Amino acid sequence: MPNLTAKQWLRDIIVPARHAVRLAALAGSVAGLATVGILVALATVVSALLIDGRGLLELQSVLVWLVVGITVRAVAQYAQEVWGAQASTQVRRAVRERLLTQWAANGPLRNAEQSPAERASQYVEQVEALDGYVARYLPQQSITVLVPSVILGIVFYLDWLAALLLLLSAPLIPVFMALVGMGAERINQQHFASLSRLSGHFLDRLHGIATLQVFGQTKQAQVTVARASDDVRQLTMKTLRVAFLSSTVLEFFASVAIAMLAIYIGFGLLGYIDWGPSPELTLFSGLLILLLAPEFFQPLRTLAQHYHDRAAALGAAETLSKEPSEAYVAGQPTSIESVETNTDAHDDNAIVFDQVTLTFPERGTLFQGFNARFEHGEIIGLAGPTGSGKTSLLNLIAGFLNPTSGSVRVNGRATGQVPLAWMSQKPFLVFGSWADNLRWMAPHASQRDMLDAVEQVGLTALLNSLPQGLDSPVGEDGRFLSGGEAQRLALARIWLSDAPWILLDEPTAALDAESTQVIADCLGRLAAQGRGIVLSAHDGDLLQRAHRVVRVGDPEAPNKAEQRTLR
Repeated sequence: MPNLTAKQWLRDIIVPARHAVRLAALAGSVAGLATVGILVALATVVSALLIDGRGLLELQSVLVWLVVGITVRAVAQYAQEVWGAQASTQVRRAVRERLLTQWAANGPLRNAEQSPAERASQYVEQVEALDGYVARYLPQQSITVLVPSVILGIVFYLDWLAALLLLLSAPLIPVFMALVGMGAERINQQHFASLSRLSGHFLDRLHGIATLQVFGQTKQAQVTVARASDDVRQLTMKTLRVAFLSSTVLEFFASVAIAMLAIYIGFGLLGYIDWGPSPELTLFSGLLILLLAPEFFQPLRTLAQHYHDRAAALGAAETLSKEPSEAYVAGQPTSIESVETNTDAHDDNAIVFDQVTLTFPERGTLFQGFNARFEHGEIIGLAGPTGSGKTSLLNLIAGFLNPTSGSVRVNGRATGQVPLAWMSQKPFLVFGSWADNLRWMAPHASQRDMLDAVEQVGLTALLNSLPQGLDSPVGEDGRFLSGGEAQRLALARIWLSDAPWILLDEPTAALDAESTQVIADCLGRLAAQGRGIVLSAHDGDLLQRAHRVVRVGDPEAPNKAEQRTLR
């Protein structure tokens, strides 16, 4: 799907919250109309007291309407805030869910194009930038159309010359709002890009702090981080300067228009102006026009203030609306329909490569017309020199890569449609307990199941030595565990899963002989359960356990496979 523009993307994401936005706009309009009613009641009271000489007791009905108007206005303003916040919450939740879904669908290769810090900035700061746009700016658009129109109609009824003055001055605010907004949008885009770069820069330095200390570069790292932070500070202040400048300009034009209207009404009431509708001005009409004039400009001024929320949202949308580049995607995704149409019943328990070609612009062609079939219950070893394409084959099976031509079917379906278990050289372990990590792929696993899985990978002795047992802590990325222990804990997690296929990328790299032996034995028992295992390895002992070894990267026989028997 082609990338949407920022404005198209914003229109798309507000669809789930459109009802709440309309309710917020309706409540804001009711509050504005209630304000008009309050001002009419005030002008009536003042005129009755000063001109007609009536007492307050004679104005009870007007005072009741005044109290009712104040109450309605307060309730409507509260409702506007509630519905605006509800709309904003719906939109931000939907955008975050969309981001998580997109990142999950992209897979690790495409996500590697963006640092975790940049993704965190998107998930937090850039999504939060949508709040003001949805909660305040969108409802205010409707309010700005309705309330000033009603006020203009009332003023036109009272004095058409005053209404003409309001009508001529009103467009100045939107014009300058748009002029300033264009610059604010560009600055906000630069601000979010700079903030994302700072997040990535800081995280990189944090990850490499040990190396920086070894080479004595911590001071230099502090200088570079400080310089990047100062760039963000300058952009932030530039954004604030634009906001304050635009507010000042808009307030100036509104104040000038109100002042001109006050001069006209004052001179008209004093009799210095006797042309047009001026002679017909009364205390009631003149006071009401003066009271309504600020309220005529108020929705426009509020919209101008929230226009910066729109600029911030457009700046965030410029990044959020973009899909990752196709640098790691060799071809187009295989359609599920075409895969299911070409399947046979005997493909339901196999991985089938059908004339697969994989080409990268930077590396050339890795596979040309590759054909292979991996059955359930087999251990398939992928062997070959570094860079020959072993990991690329695993990525094709997992659906992280799309073939340039040909197709890959997993159990008769398109890649990505069948659950797989994946374990790399550095397994993914979360901060938590042993039980938290074991239940990552089997949320409903019982304690007995987890203990059995730990026994299968030879970690029972280690677990028994820990006073908290399965509740013992595991640090992020396997901290508190050795490399072999972390690999075996990840394998125990796979044991608990019901994934029919297990993909392993160099599972015994940099492990000692004992850990390698335990992992090899566990893989044999998994295969005996009827699971299919595809692994890449340089380890000759591990490859000896494979039923078949596929030699990858042989230019003379790219599809060559050797039969092995499981020892």
